[in-house]
Amino acid sequence: MTALEVKGVTFSYDNSVNVLENINLTLREGELVSLLGVSGGGKTTLFNVIAGLNRPQSGKVLLNGQDVTGQTGKISYMLQKDMLLPFRTIEDNVALPLIIKGVKKKEARKTVEKYFERFGIEGTQKKYPAELSGGMRQRAALLRTYMFSGEVALLDEPFSALDTLTKSDMHRWYLDVMENIKLSTLFITHDVDEAILLSDRIYLLGNKPGTVIDEIVISEPKPRRADFNLTEEFLQYKRQIIAKIQ
Repeated sequence: MTALEVKGVTFSYDNSVNVLENINLTLREGELVSLLGVSGGGKTTLFNVIAGLNRPQSGKVLLNGQDVTGQTGKISYMLQKDMLLPFRTIEDNVALPLIIKGVKKKEARKTVEKYFERFGIEGTQKKYPAELSGGMRQRAALLRTYMFSGEVALLDEPFSALDTLTKSDMHRWYLDVMENIKLSTLFITHDVDEAILLSDRIYLLGNKPGTVIDEIVISEPKPRRADFNLTEEFLQYKRQIIAKIQ
């Protein structure tokens, strides 16, 4: 079933030159779909439209078939930085979306408690962000994102600041968590390798204005085998993508 659908979205700031033009894409339940393209192609602007922060001049955003165009609070959105509040414990950072929605702090803490082990951060509840590694902070931030809305997550380069080994571990971890909690993810990246390794499908975006120029289906089953990035199949995907977005 389709979890998220963007239909014919066109957007411009102050009705000037279009930043996005006639964007159409779908995200099915349980999928990870990447948006890949050069900087300035409107990917983050598209996320702002999907999240309801910007209303498009035309087109719709549908969540489980329901029109949520221009409505905030329906779809989770995580930026590049973890944005954890340094003066709050990890427990209270994760519970923040529930508290904002009016849930009392004690009840919010109880609700989030059961997810700490599932997200691999058991034992961090009473710690502060400065006490955690970059990878653990990202796990906490992703759990907070999930608590905001547990159906669809928009992730804007969440692993870009991590070193190569930590990023690889986070990739495997996130795919496991997605499957475990039945989460669908729309993912922005500038890293071609990352897109191929993680995605079920990849939308390639051109720029000025941002448009979908192609859709690449990655047929390799997930989880991907450890040496997939060394195979000729992987390199063929990479050549195909680079040739179209240069």
